[in-house]
Amino acid sequence: MSEESPTLPSEPTFRDLNLGNPLWNALDDMGLSRPTPIQHEIFPLAMSGRDLIGIAQTGTGKTIAYLLPCLKRWQFSREKSPQILVLVPTRELVQQVAEVAKELTKYTSVRVAGIYGGVNMIQQQHIVTEGCDLLVATPGRLMDFLLKGTLKMRNLKMLVIDEMDEMLAQGFRHVISQVLDLLPVKRQNLLFSATITPDIEVLALQHFEDPVKLTASSGPLVGIAQSGWRVPNFHTKVNLLTWLLEEHPDMTKVLVFAATKKMADKLHHQMELHLPGEAGVIHSNKAQQQRFGTVGSFAEGDMRVLIATDIVARGIDVSGVTHVINFDLPESPEQYIHRIGRTGRATASGTAMCFVSEADAPRLAAIEDLMCMKVPLADLPEEVTVSQQLLPEEKPVVAMKSVTVTLPKPGTTGGAFHEKKEKNRKTYNLRPKDKARAKGKTSGRKTTRRK
Repeated sequence: MSEESPTLPSEPTFRDLNLGNPLWNALDDMGLSRPTPIQHEIFPLAMSGRDLIGIAQTGTGKTIAYLLPCLKRWQFSREKSPQILVLVPTRELVQQVAEVAKELTKYTSVRVAGIYGGVNMIQQQHIVTEGCDLLVATPGRLMDFLLKGTLKMRNLKMLVIDEMDEMLAQGFRHVISQVLDLLPVKRQNLLFSATITPDIEVLALQHFEDPVKLTASSGPLVGIAQSGWRVPNFHTKVNLLTWLLEEHPDMTKVLVFAATKKMADKLHHQMELHLPGEAGVIHSNKAQQQRFGTVGSFAEGDMRVLIATDIVARGIDVSGVTHVINFDLPESPEQYIHRIGRTGRATASGTAMCFVSEADAPRLAAIEDLMCMKVPLADLPEEVTVSQQLLPEEKPVVAMKSVTVTLPKPGTTGGAFHEKKEKNRKTYNLRPKDKARAKGKTSGRKTTRRK
């Protein structure tokens, strides 16, 4: 009698979730068959109707994780006001979430719309007046329509706040509190953030009802190889980046993060000199259509390198990003996690690199403390030229000796002012007519000059 080998538990698929044919068929069209851990864990909790706080990094698949239960709970209605509201920090993220929602609702009658700032409100007026079932919005633009009275929220059933930590970093706390006060009290709240800060705790305590907390069992650190180099200045960083791109043909989709818009433009100019036509740049000073066009060229593979700042890059969801390079380290360690999450998305693998100057040492230490791991640093390869050319902000500040000039007080020696000598302090008692004459006045009597 032969022994039967034990049956190993199979990995869950979307068919194991009670989604229904319309959502299953949409997921099949998207080429998705197996949920990520957060998608599998959130679905039953969200379907229960409870408020939820998800601690999830970029790249874990949380967009689909919160859209699936919201769309499953959606019910047909002739109301024009939305049942589902998704708040995100940037216009790029509005576009991204709205596109994913439209793909998921391909076989349903759910109406999806997105509104964001930076464009004339009149251009988005028809989106609101025609009505929608799922609305994706930035907090500021949503508040504009609520205060104007154009958008009603009486039919709202589910609220999703995505990337809450980034919204607070951008100063949206007051606006979000105002929005929450204007929404129906009876609703389900789903909040997602990379970290849970005291501000988020206070907001949840005020507006949520007994939320359950869920930490994603996997994040962007899984499957991402991290490394770095010690680099002294901007032009040496450019030399290193150029060398990496020339020596590694597998770096086909490289996302490079710069600290500021000015630095991003400077880096793009240098890349055009070294590798013309291979790099593009996006930041908030670029026109919206230009930014979308640049990201599209990068996604299609027409552009090898995309240089971006943090605010704009939060909305980039390009599949197949092979490398993320931190040309400048971010101000906050949480932002580093968001950056490297652009590669190695879901179950894919990726590579993250950072260029670390001497001034970046405290930032790197904070990043390593957050990740509970060290980023291995190496010295520059011998083939990379160390530039002696410095940017104005990189040049050492020469300390000038401060010379304080003290003016003498009245009555002290050394100044131009001095008191009269004692002999000159004599006063005279003048007669009234003499006083008048001293002031330039006369008594009115005519005087004749003696001949």
